[in-house]
Amino acid sequence: MNHYQLETDIQHLEQVLTHISANDRIPLSYWRKRVDSVTSAASVPSQRSRVQKLNEALLALEARARS
Repeated sequence: MNHYQLETDIQHLEQVLTHISANDRIPLSYWRKRVDSVTSAASVPSQRSRVQKLNEALLALEARARS
């Protein structure tokens, strides 16, 4: 994944994850795959930090969905 695409994907996920819930039409498993994809591609510290926040937000959503 090139740098521009990675930045675009991270930015999109940052926007989307603040507006979704476990009951949305698109399942959390889809968003997990997207976050995992950017996690493996993030190479610079600022990207890794942003992706870590995305992962934490998604983990919280997944935990709420299980309870």
